[in-house]
Amino acid sequence: MDEPGDAPAAGHDSAAAVRAAAAGNDPGADHDPGADHVRPASLAERDDVRAMHRANQAAWDEAAERYEGWLPEAVELIRSGGTNLLPTELELIGDLHGQCRRAIHLQCAGGRDSLSLWNLGAEEVVGVDFSARMLELAERLATACGAPARWVLSDVLDTPHELDGSADLLYTGRGSLMWLQDLDGWAAVLHRLLSATGRLVLFEGHPAEWLFDVDEDGHWIATDYDYFAGPEASKGWAPGFIDRLSIADEDQSWKFARAWTLAQVVTALLGAGLRLEQVAEHPTDWWGGHRDVRLEERGRVPLSFSVVARRG
Repeated sequence: MDEPGDAPAAGHDSAAAVRAAAAGNDPGADHDPGADHVRPASLAERDDVRAMHRANQAAWDEAAERYEGWLPEAVELIRSGGTNLLPTELELIGDLHGQCRRAIHLQCAGGRDSLSLWNLGAEEVVGVDFSARMLELAERLATACGAPARWVLSDVLDTPHELDGSADLLYTGRGSLMWLQDLDGWAAVLHRLLSATGRLVLFEGHPAEWLFDVDEDGHWIATDYDYFAGPEASKGWAPGFIDRLSIADEDQSWKFARAWTLAQVVTALLGAGLRLEQVAEHPTDWWGGHRDVRLEERGRVPLSFSVVARRG
């Protein structure tokens, strides 16, 4: 799921970014590499998409304690008419007043991004997530802000059919895709949720981001990540992403993340019958994980990408 995109964009000391966040490693910290709780997913695990999703659900239920601490800040932001969305997203989404009866946010986490869509003019917001604890926080946020929101507890692959054809805006991204293990199934859900005139706006971390780190002088350097590798299993969360939980890393649930290639994402969307209107790559740092990169080197690496699409 992603959900991390809903968290405040606290800085990370290294540009290993998403991989570090998913694996719970802090590349800038001094620690014993043998203590890292990260491994390739086994063949049996890779063959069981639902089991990997259930593991991720358990991990995100645990991570919800961090969102609890951010709730007062979220209430203040939404009540004031503010937004948790990045400028690139705002440009893609635009003014929703009079244009959007229902916005559906898949993998909505604590609801801050979802209710940002309400502040942009969506008449109703529906958030879908598989973490009951996250949705409890989203409901508290909506109630505190008087927002017309509905929260649906579901794996994104099982999003209820009663929502089919109802999304004038379908929004997702900000670290969501790496927690999914079935892109074709995901894309099929996107297609059925969109209304006849609805738009999909996907803003996501770029898979190339996993290939770069930053050295102590702020220069981009290559990592050893295999761009075409499958999912990795990990425990723990990176500082600046979720950070430490009350549960020790070794006692946390395993979670499974992967970097889907841009080609895999586009192919899945096309295969589901979506008509792509725009595919763009951006230097936008979607979660604040690259603040140590020298100013003159920023903009050289694609850190995010976006897709705008409609039903074919």
